[in-house]
Amino acid sequence: MRMRPTLSWTPIGDPSPGATALEPVVDALDAGGVLVLSGAGLSTESGIPDYRGEGGSLSRHTPMTYQDFTGSAQARRRYWARSHLGWRTFGRARPNAGHRAVAAFGRHGLLTGVITQNVDGLHQAAGSEDVVDIHGRLDRVVCLSCGTVSPRRELAARLEAANAGFGPVDSAINPDGDADLSDEQVGEFQVLPCTVCGGILKPDVVFFGEAVPPSRVQHCRALVREATTLLVLGSSLTVMSGLRFVRQADQSGTPVLIINRDPTRGDRHAVIRISLPLGVALTTVADRLGLTTGDEAAGSM
Repeated sequence: MRMRPTLSWTPIGDPSPGATALEPVVDALDAGGVLVLSGAGLSTESGIPDYRGEGGSLSRHTPMTYQDFTGSAQARRRYWARSHLGWRTFGRARPNAGHRAVAAFGRHGLLTGVITQNVDGLHQAAGSEDVVDIHGRLDRVVCLSCGTVSPRRELAARLEAANAGFGPVDSAINPDGDADLSDEQVGEFQVLPCTVCGGILKPDVVFFGEAVPPSRVQHCRALVREATTLLVLGSSLTVMSGLRFVRQADQSGTPVLIINRDPTRGDRHAVIRISLPLGVALTTVADRLGLTTGDEAAGSM
């Protein structure tokens, strides 16, 4: 029987409301050696919704799984039709104050790196370096047959030409970059093959139910071992791809600090969870450290 990926998590007992004091984060960054682990909550202020927060997309939308995508031509048609529309909005997203604050921490040598569960590339657009996109990048496309990687913008232009007149449709955009469409709205959307070998194209992201490449996981584990503090930003830590690094840090005695409005699956491994909006919280931290975040939002994907 095919197992569905973990999409939700329910706290046991009465969850803590979270703290509001930012001093632990300020002190950790001031000491340096901090590794950031970011999730969808960091990008909500850029107009990209999260999965599980208030109004999160999982309340209306089940993400595509790797098994469905590879096993069904109709599933691929549905995915690419929805993703094609979603890309028009997703691809125009720009970094917010939280991304710019993280970039400022990095520029001033306070971070050892950034691991992000997001696929939007907004950390890099804000100016962050040494970013590990653990779930890949939506602005790239990979062929499942020959492995060729190409820019998403090239496929977007091909899809526009092959599906003239398709959309725009007034529909919600999801964290994985697709739009909510019914089967009737998908219609006969034309899916295009790889230009090199004619194989199946897939966004260069890790779908639900797909394993993160082992080499990427090992690189992240090494970053956790080297960090003096793990700072989690905007992640519910529901899926193991992020939670395993929190568990690793806790087991090795590395302090874990979390800034997330809602309780997370990793709270019991953390020194503190701070329940504040990320843009405000991180900008405040930067101010207390005497850092200028500037306006790095001019970058683009």
